[in-house]
Amino acid sequence: MYTGFVHLHNLLRWVILILLLVAIFRHFSGMNAKREFNSGDKKVDLFLMIAAHITLLIGLVQWAIGPWGLQNILGVGMGEVMKSKVYRFWAIEHITGMIIGIALITVARGSFRKPISDERKHKRALTLLVIALIVIFISIPWPFRGEIARPLFPGM
Repeated sequence: MYTGFVHLHNLLRWVILILLLVAIFRHFSGMNAKREFNSGDKKVDLFLMIAAHITLLIGLVQWAIGPWGLQNILGVGMGEVMKSKVYRFWAIEHITGMIIGIALITVARGSFRKPISDERKHKRALTLLVIALIVIFISIPWPFRGEIARPLFPGM
């Protein structure tokens, strides 16, 4: 079951990254064209938020029951976890970065509810989503990350 969660979590990473890029493009073009904040923008943001929250829930389960999160902290102690680059990434940095990124996505999703101009709504959502993309990108264990690296498509 844990392996299935890892594969699903990885698959949803790609969904989130694609939806983030689509949402960023829509908000950038909407801001520049002074286009109204329409239902298409709301839907992309909603699907992005749903995918991010589902991925977060799966990740929290992995963190709680898997070998790299809570079990590692309980097994070797927080001091040893913080001394090791690999342990620290999986037990602390990855989950913290992703929670921050998903919080930014969630706040960006609420931009359309603000009583401000559509141009400012697009600008606010764009800013939050770009920051979320950077934080998420930094928090992903890309294949070029050395000791913490994971394959782009595990199991394939």
